[in-house]
Amino acid sequence: MRKILLFIVLLTFPITVQSQIDSLVKGKILDAANDKPIENVNIVNLNQVNGTITNKLGEFEIQAKTNDTIHLSYLGYKSIKVRVTNDWINFGNRTTIKLTELALALEEVVVNKLKLTGYLEIDIKQVPIQKNIRYSISGLNTGYESSPKSPTMVTKVLGAIFNPANFLYNVFGKKSREMRNLRKIKEQDEIRDILSSRFDREMLTALLKVDKNDLELLVSECNYSSDFIKTANDLQILDAISECYEEYKILSRER
Repeated sequence: MRKILLFIVLLTFPITVQSQIDSLVKGKILDAANDKPIENVNIVNLNQVNGTITNKLGEFEIQAKTNDTIHLSYLGYKSIKVRVTNDWINFGNRTTIKLTELALALEEVVVNKLKLTGYLEIDIKQVPIQKNIRYSISGLNTGYESSPKSPTMVTKVLGAIFNPANFLYNVFGKKSREMRNLRKIKEQDEIRDILSSRFDREMLTALLKVDKNDLELLVSECNYSSDFIKTANDLQILDAISECYEEYKILSRER
C-alpha cells in the first residue's frame, strides 16, 4: 500500500512543481467572424501582473503559471479571460483563441446646445470652461483638486489635510490585497503603455479586482474632480490611485 501511495506521489510531483514555476505560454488571436489574425491585442496576466501584445500574425507569448488568468482585450471586440491549464503549459502548443466583435450602437449626439449669435465676444462667453485647481500641500506627495466655485472647496481641502487617514483607511483598508498590485503594475512598461491608450476602465478594474463604481469612488475620495475622472486615461487614473495609496500607507504607519 505504501509503495502504491509513493508511486502516486511521484507521478503527481512533476505536475505540482510545474504549477509553481513560471512558464512561457503561447497563443494566437483570431477574429471569430473570419478567422483572420488580430494584431495589437492587449494580453495581460492578471495574477503575475505582466503584459504583452499580439504581432502581425496574431501571436503572443507570456509568462504564466497553471491557473493564472489571462485577460485579452481589443478595441471593438468583447474582452475575455482565459485560464492557464497544465496542458497548455506542458504541451507548449500555440493555443488559438477567437475574439467576437461587439455590435456598435450609435447614441444620439447633440451637436450644439448653445444659441450662437455670430458675434465672437458674445458667443465665447457661452462656452463652458472646466476650472479645477490642484492644491499642493507641503509634506505630502499628492495634491487636492477642486472647483474654485464650489462652496465646499475649503471644507473639502481642509478635511483632507486634517483627517486624511480616516477616509483613506475606509477606502483602501478593505482592499489592501488588491491595492498591493499597484506597485507591480507601475513597474510594467508594457501594461503602462496599454493603459495609456485606454479610457474604458475595463482592464484597470480587472487588474485591481474592483468594479468601475468602486474605482471612481477611489479617485474621488482622493480629491480628484469629476472632470479629471471623465477625461483621464486609464494610466492617469492608475497613477492617481497609486499616489493616494502611497500616502495612505505613510499615514497608516503614523496612526
